[in-house]
Amino acid sequence: MTAVLELDFVEKIRSDGTRRFRLAITALTLAAGSRMALVGPSGCGKSTAIDLLALCSAPDRGRRFRLRTGDGTDVDVTALWREKRSDELARLRRRHFGYVVQTGGLLPFLSVRENVLLPQRLAGRRDADRVAWLADRLGIARLLDALPSRLSVGQRQRVAIARALAAAPDFILADEPTAALDPSHAREAMGLLVELVQQSGAGLLLATHAADLAVEFGVTLIEARSLEDGGRWTTIFHDGRTVSEAAP
Repeated sequence: MTAVLELDFVEKIRSDGTRRFRLAITALTLAAGSRMALVGPSGCGKSTAIDLLALCSAPDRGRRFRLRTGDGTDVDVTALWREKRSDELARLRRRHFGYVVQTGGLLPFLSVRENVLLPQRLAGRRDADRVAWLADRLGIARLLDALPSRLSVGQRQRVAIARALAAAPDFILADEPTAALDPSHAREAMGLLVELVQQSGAGLLLATHAADLAVEFGVTLIEARSLEDGGRWTTIFHDGRTVSEAAP
């Protein structure tokens, strides 16, 4: 079955005491094989959206937030958050999502090999051949026994890509994966990420400032639409699907 993540009118509210912010994902469907990018200025809510999609942050309200995985699981994510089923949410994250952050996010006390193997261990999907293939394809095979502190920024980002793909998840989410890289390494990392995700058949969603780079590699842009209403900032992400604009 085709894996699909579908959100309609899913909202997250944040407040720092003086400023209130509302993120509204009015329509977003991420299917296996699709490549999409959330784009917009710093602070517009791209990372918050990634956290919602990764099942790491609870929505405050939502008409529809469903996850259908490649193995046929069909889950009402909003219901899991409402029922405080954190163990089930964690299980879904481990088995169906890979995550790339802009600085790699590697565990400093684990070797490169152990960092890449960790998602497989957590998901119960041991596949040494896949790890070896990813390491070879990303040019990090000779670094497998090194600690992250011995790596350059570009090498750490390659390891992060390998780790995200290691357990063959249905979805890869990447939060500013090229922001810490110089232009040459950013282009290389973006190309490798898109190519390897495409080969794996997963759905890819980026949060990025590098809109031109994303477009170059065939990624569809979803642009933030922001507005101010009575001192409250709202950012809306909409993927172009025809849905009712009425609030849930």
